[in-house]
Amino acid sequence: MVKISPSEITPEHVYLNRRKFMAAAGAAVGSLALAACSAAPLTGRGATIVEDKPPAAPVRRAENLPPALAHAEPTAGADRDELGDPLNKFEEITNYNNFYEFSTNKEAVAVEAAKFNPYPWQVEVTGLVNNPFVIDIDDIYKRYTQEERIYRLRCVEAWSMVIPWVGFPLASLLKDADPKSAAKYVKFVTVYRPEEMRGQRMNILEWPYQEGLRLDEAMHPLTILATGMYGKPLTNQQGAPIRLVVPWKYGFKSIKSIVTIELTEEMPATTWSTAAPHEYGFYANVNPTVDHPRWSQASERRIGELGRRPTLMFNGYAEEVAYLYEGMDLRRNY
Repeated sequence: MVKISPSEITPEHVYLNRRKFMAAAGAAVGSLALAACSAAPLTGRGATIVEDKPPAAPVRRAENLPPALAHAEPTAGADRDELGDPLNKFEEITNYNNFYEFSTNKEAVAVEAAKFNPYPWQVEVTGLVNNPFVIDIDDIYKRYTQEERIYRLRCVEAWSMVIPWVGFPLASLLKDADPKSAAKYVKFVTVYRPEEMRGQRMNILEWPYQEGLRLDEAMHPLTILATGMYGKPLTNQQGAPIRLVVPWKYGFKSIKSIVTIELTEEMPATTWSTAAPHEYGFYANVNPTVDHPRWSQASERRIGELGRRPTLMFNGYAEEVAYLYEGMDLRRNY
């Protein structure tokens, strides 16, 4: 187990506020499980947000984020995550990206993605659901209250960032779809546009990109669909207009530019676990005790910092998510 220095200990008020959030969100997920037994109308849902400052300075809620803000000055409601780590700069987050659909060069992704057109956009929710639907991105903004979530992002390549996302719980959308009792997994698919995404014209991976979660992971209150960051819509290189964010898993699980969300009974094939199953498992939970075959995962390089820092189990979210994996061998189910 990686030891945490005293300076990294979460302040009491942050801990209490975070626990309050988790309790409220847990109640919401419990309601979701009950609601899955009956059809639900497609409507927006609000949620309590994580506070990472004292109550006198709560995190700003971002209501109904429209595309018109695409050129607004980027802002965030807080400047640190709940462990006290400062946010990465907007320029750092948007100019160091893995998005192989555009390029394998992190610094080139932003340039290659500049001509990608994320509007108009639709997401299809299908599979083992009682209420399949197709929803426009503008309706997503209107129906699901957009809120700021400051999360750490840990890449499997052993670098990390702290990002102020804007989005909403994936559970809200899944509730509207009303999962059938046979549904056990959620499959996500990225848009396939080789005419706009140069990387899709190359045999780097199997296209379109696919990812997946267990249904209980997808319904966890920390799992969000992000529509923006720093108070503005997502940039193309960050997965505009909508992407998945699962903060306790390696970054490649947080699939970008989603067009399909499908509920399935069988574990879906995922792009990286198909390409290199000995290196990338289905779960991809951040685990400093399980090394990648070609490098250690015990430490990471925070973008913008000198040196390295210890990697935390489940990326520091163990208190909230460890119960999901009780009884599992995390070395075998990597």
